[in-house]
Amino acid sequence: MLQGLSDMGKGGGHTGPHAEPEPPHQGQRWWRVMCLTGVDYFSTLGYQPGIAALAAGLLSPVATIVLVIVTLAGALPVYRRVAEESPHGEGSIAMLERLLSFWQGKLFVLTLLGFAATDFLITITLSAADASTHLVENPHLTGVLHDKQMLITLVLVALLGAVFLKGFLEAIGVAVALVGAYLALNVVVVVVGLYHVVTAGHVVTDWAGALTTQHGNVFVMIGVALLVFPKLALGLSGFETGVAVMPHVKGDPADTEERPAGRIRDTKKLLTTAALVMSGFLITTSFITTLLIPEKEFEAGGQANGRALAYLAHDYLGNTFGTVYDASTIAILWFAGASAMAGLLNLMPRYLPRYGMAPHWARAVRPMVIVFTLIAFLVTWIFDADVNAQGGAYATGVLVLISSAAIAVTIAARKARQRNWIIAFAVISAVFLYTTVANVIERPDGVKIGACFIAGIILVSLLSRLARSFELRVTSVTLDDMAERFVRDMASRRIRLIANEPDRRDIAEYRDKIEQIRHDNDVPGQEDFVFVEVTVTDPSEFEAGLTVRGEVLHNRYRVLTLESSSVPNALAALLLYVRDTTGRTPHIYFEWTEGGPFANLLRFFLFGQGEVAPVTREVLREAEPDRKRRPKVHVG
Repeated sequence: MLQGLSDMGKGGGHTGPHAEPEPPHQGQRWWRVMCLTGVDYFSTLGYQPGIAALAAGLLSPVATIVLVIVTLAGALPVYRRVAEESPHGEGSIAMLERLLSFWQGKLFVLTLLGFAATDFLITITLSAADASTHLVENPHLTGVLHDKQMLITLVLVALLGAVFLKGFLEAIGVAVALVGAYLALNVVVVVVGLYHVVTAGHVVTDWAGALTTQHGNVFVMIGVALLVFPKLALGLSGFETGVAVMPHVKGDPADTEERPAGRIRDTKKLLTTAALVMSGFLITTSFITTLLIPEKEFEAGGQANGRALAYLAHDYLGNTFGTVYDASTIAILWFAGASAMAGLLNLMPRYLPRYGMAPHWARAVRPMVIVFTLIAFLVTWIFDADVNAQGGAYATGVLVLISSAAIAVTIAARKARQRNWIIAFAVISAVFLYTTVANVIERPDGVKIGACFIAGIILVSLLSRLARSFELRVTSVTLDDMAERFVRDMASRRIRLIANEPDRRDIAEYRDKIEQIRHDNDVPGQEDFVFVEVTVTDPSEFEAGLTVRGEVLHNRYRVLTLESSSVPNALAALLLYVRDTTGRTPHIYFEWTEGGPFANLLRFFLFGQGEVAPVTREVLREAEPDRKRRPKVHVG
């Protein structure tokens, strides 16, 4: 169960079903990696035409054209820029993380992670629900599996979890085969559908007449299409995944990790090709399904509900072809859930360990698989395995991530002083923010589920951070020449350090501090001291290296200065380094901090300070269980 348990926060690595990404320049051709994105992106054809028909009715093709315009003129330019700004697959969350520091930055990232978790988990449950719909509505199986959709959906989710418990490697070859077969079958359905539309000329005439009767003129149609557009936002999924798979793109032999120009170029090809292919399918499928399928069949209980293209495949190409189409759709929808689970397992370790916000057991993949699978069971039960009911939550997760990406690239363009791009990205951001707000107002389920994920992630993260507060969180200790000289000099006698909070740093401050320490601890006057001063940088950071600088102040006082996110952890790391370097046990002297213990605990947790002496001792106790080898802490 805990196989692969390691400290994810060190070495820049991450755990998850992929472990480390492929070595530099050993990736795959961009079109193959596009299929990895496609199992998520293209699989939405399984339910998108039906959702569009329910949302827009006869106006579905017009509303879909609006969706395509937003995709090609909005989401695509945004994510092409994201690919430039985060070529190692970090995505828009990392771009925004760099803009904010301190706790507000961490809480902002945790909030976005909550929406990302909503996106990925609803991908799993919605895809499984739609796969079960295709299975239940198959003419050969409907008699046997009728009213078993909930059970089948839970079995598919459980099967997905079982695969990850066994060990899952995301096979690009499997994705290529699935996407190739699925798109080829969809081409057949689209061509046959268009043929029937053309040969039965009255279909177009009847549709156009009904559309004019309902909405009057073209401008009213466009206005209504803009209003219902947020309900079609599922067709925008896949862009965040497209950036996340960037490390798998081969790029050029001359690429380096610092300047992967070829990888960026080919990822842009990947994103553009996927968007163009999907746009073509979205327009044609919405057109043929709206014109050829009776409106009542799209509704709950109808044969086209959640499976509009499969309905046409069975109706016009026979049950044998329809069954093959169902099998292909079920396979790609299930694999889309697998891709989402893999993305989820890789996303959390990318951020939470660096914040100290990952519980110990979360470092291993399998416990997290169980947690996510159980949550997927709960979501499936809450939504009764209904594809349409989950559409709002899925769209909310997708739209929040796209909106955050649009805002991130707007800020990036502003930093680069690119005036035209600033205006363009600002307009795109406004469009996506409107779409997000409209979707939330229309279908608040997404925000409710997202809020639950956000609350859960923040609660677990803060509790984990509190539980790990006393860990030795310094990854390395580096001393400059002067500091090294101080340590070598101290090695010849008893090592006595004084923890000092830097204030005026005048001669009186250091003279009075020595007198106080000698008086409080009854230290002989001939003993020599070295001061240690820690400046807190960003207390919200959890792990970092420690740089120690030495200086002589007022021609007599030796001072070691450190910068860290936590005073006690920095002092403990320095003491252990000095002990290991000199072979002698160092002593450090503190004065008690005024204030209540609970208030000081909060100061330490939030601001890296507080009651430093006992916390330093506790960090040392956890880091060095042997009392004889543990550095000595004195406080008076």
